[in-house]
Amino acid sequence: MARDRETNRARGIVPTQREVLRDVMLAAGKYGAWMTLRELARLTRYGETSISAQLRHLRKAQCGGYVLEKRVRQAEVVGSEEHFVVWEYRLMPRLRKIRRGPEAGTAELRRRRRP
Repeated sequence: MARDRETNRARGIVPTQREVLRDVMLAAGKYGAWMTLRELARLTRYGETSISAQLRHLRKAQCGGYVLEKRVRQAEVVGSEEHFVVWEYRLMPRLRKIRRGPEAGTAELRRRRRP
């Protein structure tokens, strides 16, 4: 993935919004960090509604089939100026089934790894 990015930069190709968000969210996920739409917007300078749409696209199989986890941010983390529910997100590589052995019924789940 990093090699592709370097090649694209050398050619002058700008990464898409979806690629930027994917890279940011996967990097945050490696450290167990959850991010709100507002935090992503401040970091990437994209609009919150656009970020939300791109995160939905990343769940689709043709866009990587990533697992997008969502939860309500705890009250002590949310600032006092916000009096509504704040959602936070984490993006993880999808789980896939890998069949091993002669038995067709034996399958295990494993995180997809990218070279």
